[in-house]
Amino acid sequence: MMLAEATTHGPLALQRPVDPGRQLQVAAALQSALPAHCVLWRDEDTRPYECDGLSMYRQLPMVVVLPETEAHVIKVLKICRDLAVPVVARGAGTGLSGGAMPHAEGVLLGMAKFNRITQVDPLARTATVQPGVRNLAISEAAAPFGLYYAPDPSSQIACSIGGNIAENSGGVHCLKYGLTVHNVLRARVVTIDGEVIELGGLAPDAPGLDLLALYIGSEGMLGVLTEATVRLVPKPKLARVIMASFATVEAAGDAVNAVISAGIIPAGLEMIDRKGVAMVEPFAKAGYDLDAAAILLCESDGTPEEVAEEIAHMQQVFEQAGATRLAVSRDESERLRFWAGRKNAFPAAGRVSPDYYCMDGTIPRKRLGEVLNAIAAMEERYQLRCANVFHAGDGNLHPLILFDANDRDELARADAFGVEILELCVSVGGTVTGEHGVGIEKINQMCSQFSREELDYFLAVKKAFDPQALLNPEKLIPTLHRCAEYGRMRVHGGQLPFADLPRF
Repeated sequence: MMLAEATTHGPLALQRPVDPGRQLQVAAALQSALPAHCVLWRDEDTRPYECDGLSMYRQLPMVVVLPETEAHVIKVLKICRDLAVPVVARGAGTGLSGGAMPHAEGVLLGMAKFNRITQVDPLARTATVQPGVRNLAISEAAAPFGLYYAPDPSSQIACSIGGNIAENSGGVHCLKYGLTVHNVLRARVVTIDGEVIELGGLAPDAPGLDLLALYIGSEGMLGVLTEATVRLVPKPKLARVIMASFATVEAAGDAVNAVISAGIIPAGLEMIDRKGVAMVEPFAKAGYDLDAAAILLCESDGTPEEVAEEIAHMQQVFEQAGATRLAVSRDESERLRFWAGRKNAFPAAGRVSPDYYCMDGTIPRKRLGEVLNAIAAMEERYQLRCANVFHAGDGNLHPLILFDANDRDELARADAFGVEILELCVSVGGTVTGEHGVGIEKINQMCSQFSREELDYFLAVKKAFDPQALLNPEKLIPTLHRCAEYGRMRVHGGQLPFADLPRF
């Protein structure tokens, strides 16, 4: 839940009391091992770390630590293990699922000072970076060699690669180039015991179990990243975008299926509904069709010959699917303008609503029209506006629920609206997340998606890495008690506040 403006704490804010003696004990232990300026524990110093991008959940950390070296990270984790103190790692704080929300009795481990790109290897097409490096900075460093880093979340100018790895982030080009998990070759990780382990490698395959894929998307529950090597890809010689308009969301959804069924894998395939277009166009002036019920942005990249052939093929598919208008970018400037509207959907939402809640569920492509119509019916029921701007190619929805957090009733309705969207995604054969992660936001819906037996397997994996359950506790994997409580609440049609749930 992203807030466009600072607001008072809502009913979902957490305010657990902290034992002052325990706080001083932990702060003193950390100050004895790290420079004094790396350890913060007074309220005015820890307040900036009380939440991530899901800012309706807030909690002051007991202590904030800002390590500067891997040796610092090792010392912090060993101290926390010995004192049984929870640890939550944080990157840029742009996450939208509450994955980096602090623990009231724990240490917030801020990795922002790990911001160096240590190597760009144009021959191997790799970059080795620290976790605090911004996503876009990798592509900027690789640009002189004609290379770039493909995963491009809308927050790429600010989000860090460490957070991308924690949440397995995607972006508008993930349909062709893959998610973070497909673009990371190696990770250097510190366990809760202070042991440094290397996952993956630069060889085409690594012996043994694929622990790198297990680590990516684990939301900071298995270890703390200190370095990663990512794959770089050549910049295409040419890229062009088709903007296709449709009279109904069903027709736009069918067109998405038609593109994939035709054997075309676009570089990007995004969808924006009428409310999203009306919200974005005055802000970005991207040239979107305000009369369409939905528009698709479909990009082709490659050699000029490849792009020309694919664009012609996509135009034919869209025409057969009933497109009411087609526009093809004439040059690079217009291509970037078309994408600027999609990339600026979140700031555009901040101009039309005090607050917005960005959801993240994934559904089968064939159910797009059905689900979007169901969300429209929910708008009427909850009396809230919702704009849909999302990755249509892989069915990753990002409904933006618009509300005012200062109105307690609106906030409660927005929360319930989001829950119903996630439950709908599961019911049509989808998942509760595509790239934002589970964090605390979707932890109840994990009880809808997975059986108790499956969740126990997840817990067993976590305990193999973190026997004391100190790394980012209360996130991602619900406990037995939590699932039982949520089941009872669903039967009675209620909501289970996170603050009322027991710790892992």
